[in-house]
Amino acid sequence: MEGLVSSGINTVRVFGITKHQSRFLPSSTLHLRNNSVCGFGIGVEKKKKKQCFVVAASVGGSKVVHFENTLPSKEVLELWRNGDAVCFDVDSTVCLDEGIDELAEFCGAGKAVAEWTARAMGGSVPFEEALAARLSLFNPSLSQLQDFLEQKPPRLSPGIEELVQKLKANGIVVYLISGGFRQMINPVASILGIPQENIFANQLLFRSSGEFLGFDKNEPTSRSGGKAVAVQQIKKAHGFKTLTMVGDGATDFEARRPGGADMFVCYAGVQLRESVAAKADWLVFSFKDLINSLG
Repeated sequence: MEGLVSSGINTVRVFGITKHQSRFLPSSTLHLRNNSVCGFGIGVEKKKKKQCFVVAASVGGSKVVHFENTLPSKEVLELWRNGDAVCFDVDSTVCLDEGIDELAEFCGAGKAVAEWTARAMGGSVPFEEALAARLSLFNPSLSQLQDFLEQKPPRLSPGIEELVQKLKANGIVVYLISGGFRQMINPVASILGIPQENIFANQLLFRSSGEFLGFDKNEPTSRSGGKAVAVQQIKKAHGFKTLTMVGDGATDFEARRPGGADMFVCYAGVQLRESVAAKADWLVFSFKDLINSLG
């Protein structure tokens, strides 16, 4: 969903950590290395301290992208290890897929949603408008959603289960904050042992007949800037002093503001969004980096 609300973000699909091939890029465009120093092999090469060169595949070909935030500072490590809470984005972070795109494809509208997404990428679109427009293209029924959940179980990103377990063992509270839907995120939370009250996400609405009605517009995540609002609510309600946001997109980075997240970790293990990655306090390509840094 991220691409809809962020114009000017060059998105690269990263598939170095999974065995399936990208639906968007030919495998021949990925330059893999076995001796990667930035988490895993996607063509990364360290030349100087705190420098990472990623040979990124895109539709127009390959290019070298330079990042200087793949090695955390002492301050960043301190915040990560001793924070009160961590909030995770779900689509393309905790999970390998974008939930709404997968649901649309299951309902036979994948191409239409993808074409609308491509048009939306040409300019900035408010999140609530983008969400409503995409849903209107296929209007999923309750029975379709139930069939989808039964036939398409969530595909978790490698290492996320271990990371969540270690965070909880260290006394750090874990939340899921998503522009996706609770009905699709609840199974993810169940696998990870995250309580329902720690989920901030949208809610699909249906009539008693099962006909699609819309989505709950009272949820903070249904609007632009919603993740930032959710993080602020969490901090205020629980009195957390330090909180980290982990995600792949611009709406995740937006949560890092006064009164909100104190640190933003960009996870680029599925999607590498260059402008978001460049602004992160810490850029990681594998959850193993975060696990190992907890000590």
